[in-house]
Amino acid sequence: MEIVIIVLLVLAAIALLLVELFLIPGISLAGIAAGCCIVYANYYAFSNLGQTGGWITLAVSALTTILSVVLFMRSKTLDKIALKSEIDSTVDRSAEQRIKVGDEGVSTTRLALIGYAEIHGEIVEVKSTGEFLNEKTPIRVCRIQGSVILVERKAD
Repeated sequence: MEIVIIVLLVLAAIALLLVELFLIPGISLAGIAAGCCIVYANYYAFSNLGQTGGWITLAVSALTTILSVVLFMRSKTLDKIALKSEIDSTVDRSAEQRIKVGDEGVSTTRLALIGYAEIHGEIVEVKSTGEFLNEKTPIRVCRIQGSVILVERKAD
């Protein structure tokens, strides 16, 4: 009867470990339960079957756990649930390429450093050079670094 209990605990631990690794990643109830099952199975083996039975159980449970993870990874099961689509779209930056230093516009959102502004009739993402600017504040493009448009309050 002890061997049946140990085998069931090890099988439960393996099943819960596979669920933890491949279906519910992260530290969850399945991972904790898998750890508890494997530890209790080995404790139960040492306490009821003696030193020899305990060491055999420890070796068998370690090997079957490693073997089950390796076999599951090699199976085609992961290919069936894997995400295979690729994102090939890009952000339209054509409006930002037409903007030059010195262009003027109006902020359409509050620029708490980053926000949106209308320049040449197009809404683009801009970054303030330091001060917070309220909505509908006249702005001027002072610098362009890569794809970041830096603006400042328009001097009157």
